[in-house]
Amino acid sequence: MRWDRQRTGEGEPALPGLEGLVRSVRSPEFDGVTFHEVHARSVLNKVPAGSGVPFGWTVNPYRGCSHACTYCLEGGTRILMADGRTKALSDLTVGDEIYGTRGHGASRRLVPTRVEAHWTTLRAAYRVTLEDGTRLVAGGDHRFLTSKGWKHVTGSKFGAAQRPHLEPGTELIGVGRFAPTPDETLGYRAGYLCGMLRSGGFAAEPDAAARALEYLPDFGASVGFLKVPPDPDAHWQRGFLAGVFDLAGDYGRGVLAVAHDEPEIADAFTAALARFGFAHQLDEVPKFPTRQEIRLLGGVGEVLRFFHVSNPAVPWKRSLEGAAIGSSRRRVEAIEPLGLQLPLFDITTGTGDFVADGMVSHNCFARNTHTYLDFDAGRDFDTQVVVKVNAPQVLAAQLKKPSWRREHVAMGTNTDPYQRAEGRYRLMPGIITALARSGTPLSVLTKGTVLARDLPLLRDVARDVPVGLAVSIALLDEELQHRLEPGTPSPRARLELVRKAREAGLPCSVLVAPVLPWLTDSEEALDELFAQLADVGATSVTAFALHLRPGAREWFGRWLAGSHPELVPRYRELYARGSYVRKAYREGLAERVGPLLRRHGLDRKPGLDARGPELPAAEAAPAEQLRLL
Repeated sequence: MRWDRQRTGEGEPALPGLEGLVRSVRSPEFDGVTFHEVHARSVLNKVPAGSGVPFGWTVNPYRGCSHACTYCLEGGTRILMADGRTKALSDLTVGDEIYGTRGHGASRRLVPTRVEAHWTTLRAAYRVTLEDGTRLVAGGDHRFLTSKGWKHVTGSKFGAAQRPHLEPGTELIGVGRFAPTPDETLGYRAGYLCGMLRSGGFAAEPDAAARALEYLPDFGASVGFLKVPPDPDAHWQRGFLAGVFDLAGDYGRGVLAVAHDEPEIADAFTAALARFGFAHQLDEVPKFPTRQEIRLLGGVGEVLRFFHVSNPAVPWKRSLEGAAIGSSRRRVEAIEPLGLQLPLFDITTGTGDFVADGMVSHNCFARNTHTYLDFDAGRDFDTQVVVKVNAPQVLAAQLKKPSWRREHVAMGTNTDPYQRAEGRYRLMPGIITALARSGTPLSVLTKGTVLARDLPLLRDVARDVPVGLAVSIALLDEELQHRLEPGTPSPRARLELVRKAREAGLPCSVLVAPVLPWLTDSEEALDELFAQLADVGATSVTAFALHLRPGAREWFGRWLAGSHPELVPRYRELYARGSYVRKAYREGLAERVGPLLRRHGLDRKPGLDARGPELPAAEAAPAEQLRLL
């Protein structure tokens, strides 16, 4: 097999945000797939608390594109940074600090987060126009936060494309429209110096002092900038607002205020606020008879607009952390297809969202390392597979730490360790050996027949540590399997894998998932499949009905409408309440499956036997819900 190096130099990283990149390669055998070889720092991953699975650790030597990628916005979209300023989406870099949100529904607060990954793709573009004139260009799958939850840019109320989507009149949640940041013209600089230095505040804050020192040489020996012009222009007033705020302003507990002893300065400040349409309140300060306090009205949206209009220098005074949002809502006026494909950008953040042009925007999760790109569901998106080429060595070092307690490690619950690339990279033998030598129990869930290569090794290590295997086989119909799972081993090949595992003396359970309503759920189809599983010696079988989570729901709906349009209304009814099939269907499926399993001797519950652990049903389910759909 010929592996070609992909150009990764000249400022063109193969995968944005990828650290430890050794090289990126392509091969004719894997048409359209790029493999990014990396040196990982860690491969032993702790499963998040509350995941609902009976294991605490995983090892994932491969990572691929997320099954739910939703490429979002055009590159010029302004993103709210953690210092209150904005930056174009295309100019973001991994590690940048921006604002995301925390909370429930439309009731949220701004919190700092980091850009964990940043990339671009070519997608059909739509223009979203808001009532205030804001226009965004986004992909149809992108989601915004509305007063009624997250909604995609496009969708339908009926049919395969049914999903929550924007319509004229939909209220978007955010922080208000972003205002342009001022240019640092000579007038702006004069206004800033007047606001900062008029009352001797030169050294009040280091950042403000540094800006003043930068501006002063523009005026030579003149101190004329200390005078308030009788008729100042907008540039001067923007700078003046920034200078006074840096000297005598503060923002906290949702209130932006400036207190000043000079009436002329206070009057000039309120005049500048009025010019830019800021509502404000002027109060006397009882303890200081000569002092006036000016408070900005209008909430966090107006505070943010003030920061953008004036551009103060002091970072801590610009912090919006913890600010409540939700009161600022803008209605959608129109959603229009542009009729062309454009380069669109997306990011991954720690909060799962970000603020784009003032609106809370959902981002693509897990893009920084990617979940494994399964070729079995026909997903039409960019194929990028990250290969941790040093995984066996790194894992061996991690397992030697005194803190390691030899807890069960499950592989294949997020990424398939026996995907086709394992035939070349051969990472799993080293990983299995490292686990066994440390006395760590292990299990593998896979659809990949490459596993057959390692059966002798697994048989040997099973003498020292518990070893469990599980193979996913959803159906026997090879034509339907090819349409639903192109690129994966055939059902017959996977049945043979189960036979080989059992002949090697290893327990091997089978996960029949997803069971497709009215396509693969008939008693005849299940009976034939279970008979084949019994024939090859499967030690137990667990069956699950199809789950349709966001992302999978849209893809499967389009496939169903094209292949079996007569079933669309029935599926719409069956999954009307969300991702999971109705309880009545689950109960009916169980009633059919139970007797069939008993008939074929496959009803033994997964668990421990003399040779080690099989993969429990609860462990296998999350993986298939992620990967098969």
